[in-house]
Amino acid sequence: MPNHLSPEPCRHMCTLDERSCHGHHVLFSVNNLNFLNARNASFFAANINTHIHLVKSSTIRRKYLLPASVHGEIGPQISAWISSNGFSALKGTNWELHLSFDARAGAVISLASVKDSDKGVFRPVLYRGHVSELFVPYMDPSADWYFKTFFDAGEFALGLLTAPLEPFTDCPANAVFMDADVAGVDGSPVRNIPNAMCVFERYAGDVAWRHTEVITEVRPEVSLVVRSAAVVGNYDYVIDWEFKTTGSIKIGVALSGILEVKATYYSHADELSGDAHGSLIAGNTLGVYHDRFLTFRLDLDVDGPNNSFVKSRLRPVRAAAGPRRSYWTVEKETARRETDGSVELDATELMVVNPNRRTRIGNEVGYKIVSHGGTATSLLDDDDYPQRRASYTKRQVWVTAYDEAEKWAAGLYTDQSTGDDNLAAWSRRNREIENKDIVLWYTVGIHHVPCQEDFPVMPAVTGGFELRPTNFFDRNPLIRTRPNKQATWPNCSLIN
Repeated sequence: MPNHLSPEPCRHMCTLDERSCHGHHVLFSVNNLNFLNARNASFFAANINTHIHLVKSSTIRRKYLLPASVHGEIGPQISAWISSNGFSALKGTNWELHLSFDARAGAVISLASVKDSDKGVFRPVLYRGHVSELFVPYMDPSADWYFKTFFDAGEFALGLLTAPLEPFTDCPANAVFMDADVAGVDGSPVRNIPNAMCVFERYAGDVAWRHTEVITEVRPEVSLVVRSAAVVGNYDYVIDWEFKTTGSIKIGVALSGILEVKATYYSHADELSGDAHGSLIAGNTLGVYHDRFLTFRLDLDVDGPNNSFVKSRLRPVRAAAGPRRSYWTVEKETARRETDGSVELDATELMVVNPNRRTRIGNEVGYKIVSHGGTATSLLDDDDYPQRRASYTKRQVWVTAYDEAEKWAAGLYTDQSTGDDNLAAWSRRNREIENKDIVLWYTVGIHHVPCQEDFPVMPAVTGGFELRPTNFFDRNPLIRTRPNKQATWPNCSLIN
């Protein structure tokens, strides 16, 4: 085998697609892991030899983790078929939905309906949901880094960057895999992505509800999960759409991969001075500060197409009499126009309701937004050019009137965007959103301050949110489910 020599630039300090590292280049044998030559050789030799030691050390593997095995009454309840319009239709647990694939967004969920066991019918919740944009600004304003403010969906297409999922590791043993075909401009397939998505039933031993009073009643939490993963340069994004038997839709994001790093003369944290724009994560290696803003577009049809956005604020009240001195109460406000529909997450409870549908006792049926981490908003100045293009990242939640042309939060033509055709600009039209066909936009935001555990490969950082039924059902939707039967469990032990 020939000794491949490549004048690649300090690849352990730059992303794999870099071609320069602050003007320095090295000559490196990828076969033998030998450093050969570089400008400022004394500095780079020490730095690269450190990395070689890390690479060689990482080849020492621990014992394999054994895959989990689940035994009991819960079994696969997923059925899938191709509908007349070409979508993959799924039915699992108590949900029905369609699953498709988009070159820009990746997995697309549509026509998601949950079964009301009391009424014996499926009721609509989500007409269409998908990733709309992924904004990634790095916090180094220097000449070598200022332009690193990426819009990964609009500029690179998350769907095209979807990676095949690995059985038993990316997805559990009971998963069903689905390929994706990406079409060219003439509609003909140009690329097939095997195992682009997986669908599985999740039971992790979680409790959906329980109570003990003379007798004990427990019901397990079982959900239908649609998973995909996109690899954008150095980062991997695993996105889960989880449909729970309780009626909730939980959307989770897991970030992993390799940090975007740069070379530095610092080899110890005590040497850092001034603003280095990053953390020292290895000798002569800085992990640059950055943000991740993943925006979802959710065209909700909560029990019908016409919905309203309601903000419930908790207000403390001074008690007028009695032993108690204070309490809190709820004040509800229905957003009438789009300017009322952009909010930051705080103590406010946010709901999408159908004012035309009520429960038996008169409450408006609805779904509320529950955060599961990743609530950061952008800290960049409004006049900073990348922030102008991603001005919608100043708030986590936006509600707009439905418009078929408004699908991509940073604009249809993101490469050429200037901020005048994005989600924030659409909201300024101030259209009516009360009892209308509306769209909910939610941004999962993460400020990332790198640490040593993130190097050389970063453990997953997670965030997400949940759409939870609020007065949607007349009672607990799992009240009719029977308890699990006793099962004989095998006596398992680790294999040496």
